[in-house]
Amino acid sequence: MVLVPPRFGRRTVLWGAVAVLTVLGTLLWWLRPFSEPELKGDLTLSTGVHTGVYHRYGQLLDGALAQDMPGVEVRLATSEGSQENLQRLASGEADFTIATADAVAKYRADGKRGADELRGCARLYDDYVQLVVPAGSPVQSARDLRGKRVAIGQPGSGVRLISERLLTAAKLDPARDVKAVSIGIDTMPAELEAGRIDAFFWSGGLPTNAVKELSERFDIRLVQLGDLVEDLQGSGSPARYYRSAVMPQDAYARARNTSAVATLAVPNLLVTTEEADPELTEQFTRTVINSRDRIGSQVHAAQLVDLRTAIYTDPLDLHEGAQRYYRSVKP
Repeated sequence: MVLVPPRFGRRTVLWGAVAVLTVLGTLLWWLRPFSEPELKGDLTLSTGVHTGVYHRYGQLLDGALAQDMPGVEVRLATSEGSQENLQRLASGEADFTIATADAVAKYRADGKRGADELRGCARLYDDYVQLVVPAGSPVQSARDLRGKRVAIGQPGSGVRLISERLLTAAKLDPARDVKAVSIGIDTMPAELEAGRIDAFFWSGGLPTNAVKELSERFDIRLVQLGDLVEDLQGSGSPARYYRSAVMPQDAYARARNTSAVATLAVPNLLVTTEEADPELTEQFTRTVINSRDRIGSQVHAAQLVDLRTAIYTDPLDLHEGAQRYYRSVKP
């Protein structure tokens, strides 16, 4: 007896294939929640003063995160700056933040709460230290600030650390040799314009909108700080994160500078804690890197975020989630 295999028509085969694909698609849909769970929850990103680069960067990053992690609600929290941001991470008030490398180093050196739990996600862009005076001011160096009314930043800011170190490098006692004013970039420009201060220090990406807008309505000049870099770098461990830098003449096109301005710069880090969820941190880091061009079109400093240097978060170790991301994009 010869068995003849059944013959299937084209229509039968087609419907069979459709049935198989339907079952396969249903199975994949059912398995997806187990293999690629959608990130859900909420997180707080501590930024900076509302007129500073940190906060503007945070606002634009928030939009990118909303697209990449629609199930995660992001809350932005303004702050005085780097020092307060790190305290918020340690206390659990924030999940991610931005802080300068020198502020992180000091926080760790001082053994403050949660210092050992801080982890890096990415090196972002550099802050440039800016000493701003009226265009007609006689001040040509920080050494000329003796007896002047100088805004040095709020107590919780990164600029406060840098300005006090610069004044010390200039052989000035911040508590006695200048009339220090503890205000931030949100009020510094108006105080200078009104003549209530003689100068202010600021540390931020180029250009900082608050300084740019001041230059467009009031004649200002940026003072070189290059003569203090060597003394500053020799003043201790956190100061090793400062490097010599130059602000281009057109950084603030309306400022009354006739050439580029020598100054110093310090890296900004995206920081979290070791307790942060690895999957969330991996996606957060991915969004930061992938959104560079989009954010950079509005915040010039963000154009300097670079995958090749982002892994260098010294003095912090990379968070496990950030490591996963960098391994996933390694050529």
